[in-house]
Amino acid sequence: MDDVSLGVPRQVLERLPEEDGDAAMDMQQAVAGWEDRLNRAIDGADDDREAAGYVLDAIDRFEERLQTYDDLVPELRAWGQSPIYAIAWRTLYADVIAQLYDHEGLAPHLDRERNARLVEDGIRLRDL
Repeated sequence: MDDVSLGVPRQVLERLPEEDGDAAMDMQQAVAGWEDRLNRAIDGADDDREAAGYVLDAIDRFEERLQTYDDLVPELRAWGQSPIYAIAWRTLYADVIAQLYDHEGLAPHLDRERNARLVEDGIRLRDL
């Protein structure tokens, strides 16, 4: 399986306040770290299914973090705080998940692994 290549979308970086370049740098470093860890896991996997399992675990974590930031936005607004950073991180997580699903060699394996996990957990499509 080919290595993944991830990036921070320009539109996310453009929406950050200009006076705070640290947030953009933090995002770029985070994405570079995720890319490195995912590629090491893919390279160390015995087969494509195991590699997809590692990536799917990361996607599950990204979805949890996305939800956390999504839940934080109205709370910040209620307290009179700007939710711009929470929105930016939420958008970043969503985009990274999309980038992983758009990866040509990885997407079919992710779908098969997600379906295999549903069956292993005893969940059938009619129960959804």
